[in-house]
Amino acid sequence: MRITCVGGGPAGLYFALLAKQRDPRREVVVVERNRADDTFGFGVVFSDATLDGLADADRPSYDAIRSSLAHWNELHAHAFGRVLVSTGHGFSGLSRRKLLAILQDRARELGVVLRFEEEVTDADEALAGSDLVVAADGVNSRIRERFADRFGPRIDVRTNRFVWLGTTFPFDAFTFYFEENRHGLFRVHAYRYEPDRSTFIVECREETFRRAGLDRASEDETIAYFEELFADKLRGHRLLKNRSVWRSFPTVHNERWSAGNVVLLGDAAHTAHFSIGSGTKLALEDAIALADSLGKAPDVPEALAAYEAERKPKVLAFQRAAQVSLLWFENTERYMALDPVEFMFSLLTRSLRVTHEGLKARDPAFVREVDAHVARKAEEQSGARVAPGGGAPPPPMFTPFRLRSLVLDNRVVVSPMCQYSAEDGRIDDWHLVHLGSRALGGAGLVITEMTDVSAEGRITPGCAGLYRPDHAEGWRRVVDFVHARSRARIGVQLAHAGRKGATKRLWEGMDAPLERGAWPLLSASAIPYRPESQVPKAMDRGDMDQVTSDFVQAARRADEAGFDLIELHCAHGYLLASFISPLTNRRDDAYGGPIENRMRYPLEVFDAVRAAWPAEKPMSVRISATDWAPGGLTTDDLVALATMLREHGADIIHVSAGQTDPSGRPEYGRLFQTPLSELVRLSAKVPTIAVGNIQSYADVNSIIAAGRADLCALARAHLYDPYWTRHAAAEQGFDLEWPPQYGSVAGYTLRMR
Repeated sequence: MRITCVGGGPAGLYFALLAKQRDPRREVVVVERNRADDTFGFGVVFSDATLDGLADADRPSYDAIRSSLAHWNELHAHAFGRVLVSTGHGFSGLSRRKLLAILQDRARELGVVLRFEEEVTDADEALAGSDLVVAADGVNSRIRERFADRFGPRIDVRTNRFVWLGTTFPFDAFTFYFEENRHGLFRVHAYRYEPDRSTFIVECREETFRRAGLDRASEDETIAYFEELFADKLRGHRLLKNRSVWRSFPTVHNERWSAGNVVLLGDAAHTAHFSIGSGTKLALEDAIALADSLGKAPDVPEALAAYEAERKPKVLAFQRAAQVSLLWFENTERYMALDPVEFMFSLLTRSLRVTHEGLKARDPAFVREVDAHVARKAEEQSGARVAPGGGAPPPPMFTPFRLRSLVLDNRVVVSPMCQYSAEDGRIDDWHLVHLGSRALGGAGLVITEMTDVSAEGRITPGCAGLYRPDHAEGWRRVVDFVHARSRARIGVQLAHAGRKGATKRLWEGMDAPLERGAWPLLSASAIPYRPESQVPKAMDRGDMDQVTSDFVQAARRADEAGFDLIELHCAHGYLLASFISPLTNRRDDAYGGPIENRMRYPLEVFDAVRAAWPAEKPMSVRISATDWAPGGLTTDDLVALATMLREHGADIIHVSAGQTDPSGRPEYGRLFQTPLSELVRLSAKVPTIAVGNIQSYADVNSIIAAGRADLCALARAHLYDPYWTRHAAAEQGFDLEWPPQYGSVAGYTLRMR
């Protein structure tokens, strides 16, 4: 077999040597357009876990790499005039030039042919004599572009500017600087890779870059600017250049990683922002996976398919984490409003891969400081005493939180979950057991399913309501049980389905229009949800007045039922949400156009409900923070609408996303909506509830401690386990008292197998 690797960086070299090592009969050639000792940048970073994988793949190259590493265990963040320190972070740095030399030597030793200063100008020529062509030619891959119609590349060029510098300063920890001057805030990512050399990456926003005149600066002028700015940090040491030009980071995705006998490797296939680690790490792991697949599959096409199937999901997960980390650094200005401890925890957990629990294993002293800090703030905010757990501060999720006169025992919320089990809006024993069991389960707040303000406002015939007097009586039974039998508080989510109404129950066909018994629909504009859906009427003034009256009447009935909180549903494409999104609001009157106009009617409803709802009781608003569709809600719209809600008296914003239009393409994943909650909380300066694939108590603790939300709502976790909060307390050693009827469970250990 003849293998041609186009690109002699770490990806191409490592795959070449592994391919030759696995089968010496293979003819393996690496073609690189630069000289053997040319390199961009300065050092590369490896985690301890990555190094372990290299040891298993090829011991000689691993031993050579290991002997050349600069290792550190601490992470330092210089901000607020302080040095914030966390330990337990096992990483190592290595000179990129040294890494290339190690891989080149090992490749030659195994018999790989290395051809430097040779340009592959004709991809077809490279293909002609090869059984396999590996495109390891970097982020600007010519091979990828030659077959772009088959690979389907997508490149997202980010907004921040960065420059890759070096320095003679010997950092003894992975170090971040957050330094502000008259031009703006600069972030530095720095680490040592040799005894007397370190990488020094400077990053800033575009406007800061231009205000500082760096858009016109030469390499030497860039160095002079930052040697002056960081003079006290560098202590007389110099900054170094190596083709150190300012760039914007390109996030590379490809729909497919192979085309015929050509396969993408490393940066040609994908990139991940340098703030989460080294692209070299991903490249070497790609090489291992491709070499493994090539050895196991009967032919090249099957090997390439197996490589992509095994590797791509892992890379996509890593890229999602890198994207969240990238956004943290794009918006660091936002986090400078946090206090130092919260800022440091936010920095350490920015990718959402590192959790409160994981950090506690690495650095228990710092996490104790974080927990104590959260507890102190919770006592000040709530006016309630924080219950310690065994003398230590409680986990963040078990601290209280106040909304007006309502004080919640903890930060866990049972998210609204439609049951589609009511009869003409009237709930029954199913709802009593469903909501009552979750209140007994230990959550601080239980919110009912979407409860409609009129019969015409239902999604399905099975939706709950508060539009008849006897509806309040049914809800009173549930509320009284929750108040009498648990420490939970209970809220009701009031809504009108709008254009998404008159459909079948979930299990009969989600969003499918009723075949019989449908009722007329209303919306901001006469746009059906799906082509087969009923066309709604665009609301006129009379419709608006009637629906507002329905919301007010439902709010009064909610108070009669004894609810502690109202949540106004302005999300997921329902009636009020249809005014907010430009995808569903095509009006040309005072209620259409810019976000201020689109919010006019939702705010009219909010104000009317707020006036009818007791002043001492809080109100939440659920929003879709993004439509995940072109032409939808913008980030500026989001901040503006959240700010308007706060100014009108909303006590907390429940930050959801999507479901506005069926064309939306959500980016699902663990905690996929949490960054949106953080954005709203910090930019609009309003408390938030985070929701969306929050999977564990470690997630909840992380979100609360980092200031990404004030409360966390979980849906499926509570469907699966109504006692999720109690079980989370037990696993963390926190004493959450059981009802006396269940007292015998104290000290019980569940075993399922």
